[in-house]
Amino acid sequence: MDEAEKYELEETVKELEGYRGRHTELITVLIPAGFNIFQVIKQIEDEKGTATNIKSTSTRKNVITALERAARKMKEIGRTPENGLAIYSGNVSPVEGKDDFQIWAIVPPKPLKSRMYRCDQTFVIEPLKEMLETEEVYGLLVIERKEATIGILDGTNIKVLQTMTSGIPSKVRAGGQSSNRYRNLTESYAKEFYRRVADEMKLQFFENKKLKGILVGGPIPTKDEFLDTGNLVTQLKDKVIAVKDIGGSELHGLKELVESCQDILAEQAITKQKLILDEFFMMLAKQPDKVAYGEAEVEEKLNLGAVGKLIISKSLAREKIKHLEELAKASSVEIHLVSKETPEGVQFDNIGGIGGILRYAMS
Repeated sequence: MDEAEKYELEETVKELEGYRGRHTELITVLIPAGFNIFQVIKQIEDEKGTATNIKSTSTRKNVITALERAARKMKEIGRTPENGLAIYSGNVSPVEGKDDFQIWAIVPPKPLKSRMYRCDQTFVIEPLKEMLETEEVYGLLVIERKEATIGILDGTNIKVLQTMTSGIPSKVRAGGQSSNRYRNLTESYAKEFYRRVADEMKLQFFENKKLKGILVGGPIPTKDEFLDTGNLVTQLKDKVIAVKDIGGSELHGLKELVESCQDILAEQAITKQKLILDEFFMMLAKQPDKVAYGEAEVEEKLNLGAVGKLIISKSLAREKIKHLEELAKASSVEIHLVSKETPEGVQFDNIGGIGGILRYAMS
């Protein structure tokens, strides 16, 4: 799915997740790709008959109304879309005795495999949430003499999984400690530290089916010594696709590591986001007549068909994002949705979160 599709699905899932029926009266209907929609409509009609047996008057009314709306929506659609169909219907009012019937008909961006009818207090959204999960992640390790940080790159999100300290004593040798004794003690601590780091990496990454590669960073020679010890299991060592000289630690070090691996991560969301924002800010500095930013200016340029690439921060209101996307689609504009999970994303958000790279210079 493209960025706009993913964003729209994310927002819809968040919205659906926030509703809770007062009783078991929220309807979920999942129709898998290739399944006959009229068979499902018949099932829903049959469920209306069953619902007449519900003792509570209000619950009975809410369930039957939700089912009727679901059946009507499926009849309007007429046939199962290529990727299937998810219908959510029900009274979502949080106030007892007040009606707020809503219905969602979602054509998923990936083939829906589940077939389901359920009447419950919540909507069943897990099959849609699974579609939003990143298909590939990267393991991260920054290791220094004193500490190591293990993390993961998931889309544009860099997360610290574990921080470990080595216990290696400082170079100041108290009590007249001999050079050989100090060196032996240091080597002993280092070997134990490397073993613990390797064990933790196995714990964090070995069972992760989405792990595409591991990036390792740190100063010379610590990171190389760690990889040469043989402590890291072969399956994970074979996944090491980059080893970089960096000096940071903890979250800052992980970000520095990812930054240094842009060439390797060229197809990842975090790199794509950095590239489009770097292009925007470079042109803003050097060719300001080929850039627009701010809601009013960008919308004006969109209406003129002058925008080639539209950049929108996900921090904006959903309605505003949808409005800008609709304007962009009218003139085949390339749409980029960016997060605040990178420094460039924060900088872009600080100037309003709406920008455009123009097809040609405009004063």
